[in-house]
Amino acid sequence: MIKIVLARLQQGHRTMKYPAGAPPEMPDRFRGRPMLDATKCPDGCHACADACPTNAITLTNKACIDLGKCLFCTDCESACPVKAITHSDDYRLSARKRQDLIVDQDQQVLTLAASLDGKLKKMFGRSLKLRQVSAGGCNACEADTNVLNTLAWDLGRFGIQFVASPRHADGLLITGPVTKNMQLAVRKTYDAVPAPKIVIAVGACAISGGPYIDHEQVNNGADAVVPVDLYIPGCVPHPLTILDGLLRLVGRLQDDPSRTPKPAAK
Repeated sequence: MIKIVLARLQQGHRTMKYPAGAPPEMPDRFRGRPMLDATKCPDGCHACADACPTNAITLTNKACIDLGKCLFCTDCESACPVKAITHSDDYRLSARKRQDLIVDQDQQVLTLAASLDGKLKKMFGRSLKLRQVSAGGCNACEADTNVLNTLAWDLGRFGIQFVASPRHADGLLITGPVTKNMQLAVRKTYDAVPAPKIVIAVGACAISGGPYIDHEQVNNGADAVVPVDLYIPGCVPHPLTILDGLLRLVGRLQDDPSRTPKPAAK
């Protein structure tokens, strides 16, 4: 026992200081929010839009990127002959409204998720219990969500925990495109959560169908079945992106106004 105690003391404090301190360093291959410099675009070029596997890029009066559909695959970046589109290191992507994930060429600052209002913030701001539902996902978003329960992230220190039963939950965290086979299960799970309740859609699949968008066996995301209160984009979203969204929702995070997106490392 003495050896165990001594070893633990030598290990020190392993949980990260974020958000009280700086966020953890992103890996070299991390791909954050895509940024578009339309001033570089040649007239009539549709290379990025043509390369996008989910039609997340539209080129009409203005070039727009739908972060809810984006797979962060960099196919658009590779296809662009003038490097007008790049991926930044910005992990902050969550939004309360689906339309806030659609950004145009002139929008350099995202409308990030606002906190819950009034009674809901008072109820869930310090204690939020979530039932995670994998609605046909590939298990990647589920894995990054599980990372938040590890020692380094320690999601429980914010009063946010995952529970086994929807009857013990304040809301649902849904991953996957909500397949036809999971549609009824998602609806029944939602109905089992006591009111008032919230729903969080994590990942491109849960927001828009992801790579399975418009397939006859999927519902193109959770909001086709239940109302969604928070959208967290990515394929897959980094654990920090998920945590950032959750903390914004419960009003536990303040932005650093000096932080601006930078090109991601190659």
